[in-house]
Amino acid sequence: MRDDEYQAKLLDAWEETYKKGQLTFWLFLGLRERPRYVAELRDFIEQATRGSISAEEQSLYRSLRKYNNLEMVDFDLRDGDRGPDRKYYRFTDIGESILQQFIERNIALLYDPKLKSLIQNSEEKGCLSLHAT
Repeated sequence: MRDDEYQAKLLDAWEETYKKGQLTFWLFLGLRERPRYVAELRDFIEQATRGSISAEEQSLYRSLRKYNNLEMVDFDLRDGDRGPDRKYYRFTDIGESILQQFIERNIALLYDPKLKSLIQNSEEKGCLSLHAT
């Protein structure tokens, strides 16, 4: 296997792991914005991540069920367009608090001047390009 093929394979594996870990974050951001049903959450995640992260509805249902059991997410039943009632999921106060703490502990770090310097240093060395094409 050529070196560039090997590197591409390593990057793909890393990104797959990274994206799985990011799904909950994007799911929570969608709920923070407003209550949504599962298909709306799926669409929000795909649009907000510019197609980088996508999820099957079954995966979202499993996650929502888990966070409902943890009292971070709740739902209301609303009329469906043509069929049965839909579950519109929403954050509880606990869920909102946990997301805010997560952002402060993990996401705010991305705005640290030292990290910005490291990223810019990588860009200058040709290792990273943050400019849109």
